[in-house]
Amino acid sequence: MKKLYKSIWGLVYYLFARHLPHYTMFYSLGLHKIRNFVGRQMFIEAGKRIKIGQGALIGSGDSIQIGDDSSIGKDCIVNNVKIGKAVMMGEGVIMFAANHKHDNTDIPMINQGMDSIRTLIIEDDVWLGARCIILPSVKRIGKGSIIGAGAVITKDIPEYAIVGGNPARILKYRR
Repeated sequence: MKKLYKSIWGLVYYLFARHLPHYTMFYSLGLHKIRNFVGRQMFIEAGKRIKIGQGALIGSGDSIQIGDDSSIGKDCIVNNVKIGKAVMMGEGVIMFAANHKHDNTDIPMINQGMDSIRTLIIEDDVWLGARCIILPSVKRIGKGSIIGAGAVITKDIPEYAIVGGNPARILKYRR
């Protein structure tokens, strides 16, 4: 019954709520609150005052946890993630949860299947810049870190690090 309940909310999200105006447009109408409400029904766990941007792809939502005061940016692709409190996410952030296997050259890659799906942990007070990409090799983004716009994250990020580039590297620390 619970799965059916979540599936119905998924339909409402993808057919209607996902297309409502972004929360920076027509703020006074409060239409974005509908998308936030529907998303909350889909997630494993959702904190208070979350925001989901227009056009965000959140899968079925059953692999997403999001903490208080956190946001999923406009047009982001998010799945298999535990988002901490006060996390800011820019537009177009992409998180990959698995990769294609490619070890056997005798078998086409398309027939080799996928690696196991990992859950990404984004700790509290993280800022993910617009259009950054987080690859499946990443397991954790540390508390208080900042990911620059367009960065390609290939490995775990320590606490309070400011990273950028492709592949991303530590530029400095916030402390």
